[in-house]
Amino acid sequence: MASATLALEHLSIQIAGGEAADRVVDVRGDRNLTGRSLGQDHSLVSRCLGGDETAWEDLVRLHTRQVYGLCYRFTGSGQEAQDLTQEVFLRVFKTIKTFRSVEGSFGTWLARVSRNLLIDHYRRTRQERVTDSIEEQLPMLEEEGASASVRPDHALAGREASEILQAALQKLSPDLREAVILRDLQEMEYREIADVLGIPEGTVKSRINRGRAELARLLRKQKLAL
Repeated sequence: MASATLALEHLSIQIAGGEAADRVVDVRGDRNLTGRSLGQDHSLVSRCLGGDETAWEDLVRLHTRQVYGLCYRFTGSGQEAQDLTQEVFLRVFKTIKTFRSVEGSFGTWLARVSRNLLIDHYRRTRQERVTDSIEEQLPMLEEEGASASVRPDHALAGREASEILQAALQKLSPDLREAVILRDLQEMEYREIADVLGIPEGTVKSRINRGRAELARLLRKQKLAL
């Protein structure tokens, strides 16, 4: 446990110092949770299981940005994201023995752990977070035009735009929000998202399309959509 404490102290300093917060504005382009070298992750996990404290510190440092980005995008709060990121890695430390490389990449497994913790957090705080249900407000969107299918985040740039995007994400229902975040901001494949969420790939695509359409509608209200 000492290695976990040491690594998380480094994590706390890194985030508090602004490193993760500054870079979370744009988390696209590096494949995030699933883009790491499979060989590198496999080696680090094997060393962690063997009791190598340095490997654990490296694993935390390697994935901090991606986990923090996911937590921040889901909660919209830097402090909550920092706390949840630490909770994620504590859970990883306690459950890493359950990871099976034959069942998928470490990145996908880590995303699943992060997502489950975020859902637990959402349920605990749902009385404080009244999120409108898209299913209750909108009909099923069978077909969207080109403007709705374009990734809405591509219309925005800069810190101010990122804040507007974050505010719009918070208005999506949790199901649609997490699907859009995992696909368009964490840049995961459909099959990986299906694995993380535990739903069919077709349902993943449907949620992403509906989430993009609603996000585009919200951004158009701000006159910032394409």
